[in-house]
Amino acid sequence: MTLYVVTIPGTLLTGLTPEARTELVRALRGSDPRETELGAAEDLDLLTFYPDSSAFSLRLEVEAADTATAEDHARELATGALRSVGLSADAAPLGDPVITGIAGA
Repeated sequence: MTLYVVTIPGTLLTGLTPEARTELVRALRGSDPRETELGAAEDLDLLTFYPDSSAFSLRLEVEAADTATAEDHARELATGALRSVGLSADAAPLGDPVITGIAGA
């Protein structure tokens, strides 16, 4: 298994309270399967909102056998985390996941 960093772009079409943002980051934080802290070492920001825009990106660490599985797993994690704070696929549509880092095999 390999540890991948997957970036998923998205657009927020509804408001996100500070509490919901905190809960979203908490839901995403559990995506480091080996607790390797690759994100901390790489200065990984799980959730980035872009100024003057409704665009955001999620960066998740997932363990998978290949890139396609890593992308699928990251999308599942992202979708689940967004739903956990009340954001449907219509309220926060996601773009295609992209592998942006690989840590060992």
